[in-house]
Amino acid sequence: MRDFFRFAILLLTTSLSSGAWAAMSLEADSALDGTSPTAGMLGGYGPEAALALPASLPRMAPELALQTFEQHAARQLNEPVSYSANTVVDAELPDTAQRGRFQLHRHFIAPRTLLFTPVRFMGDNFVKSNVIARLLQAEVDHASKGESARTAINDANYKFSYKGTGEIDGRPMHIFHVKPRHKRPGLFRGRIYLDASTGSLLRTEGTLVKTDSFFVKRIEFVQDYADINGYTFPVHASSVAKTRLVGRALVEIVTDDYDLSSTSASALAVTGNQ
Repeated sequence: MRDFFRFAILLLTTSLSSGAWAAMSLEADSALDGTSPTAGMLGGYGPEAALALPASLPRMAPELALQTFEQHAARQLNEPVSYSANTVVDAELPDTAQRGRFQLHRHFIAPRTLLFTPVRFMGDNFVKSNVIARLLQAEVDHASKGESARTAINDANYKFSYKGTGEIDGRPMHIFHVKPRHKRPGLFRGRIYLDASTGSLLRTEGTLVKTDSFFVKRIEFVQDYADINGYTFPVHASSVAKTRLVGRALVEIVTDDYDLSSTSASALAVTGNQ
């Protein structure tokens, strides 16, 4: 059973860490119309859309948008910012009719300390202990080990190919297909969506290229981002794991109310026993 629930770690390292959840930052095919295959799967707890940028901003060429994204990501990856935020995790095992919702306060202290304070849980304790808490602990471990460079979306880990333009919330996007250079957990095959005016990352989506468990057949995810005070943070992530024992496992994570001025360490780390 312990091996089976390693899928929670894979969900985390794929849909969160590949976008550098622990403060990878920037300055500045689900579908091209901005929808996602997992949107609303757990009840419509998605984030508010990011504010649209002024239409007067010039559109970058695809190569310049990608170059801008990579330059900022490379610099900011080494300069993570401390922050606090609110997180809601919904998890569901449809085939066993089990689900749970965990509300928490998230606190990241740069460069490698991620803490959670539980606020409220509703649902099945089995889902809380064996899915959500393990997922959160995996995120804490990932941050503490400083593994962001191994899963960062950059030229060292991926090959990029341009696929055209699209829109997300009315914002023009440059869309790139990404193919991992290595077959290791945390890397994915899929697409990234860059704001055509700023090069900011707005969405990642794809499929994990490798799992560590025989019991997990496939993991798909979609993750959206928003710019906050010159940094780009994940605001909504949906993951679907197809397993051999309990069918699908659905996880949806919404994070909002980011506060980049908070540096206090007054939070409790989540463990698998909480």
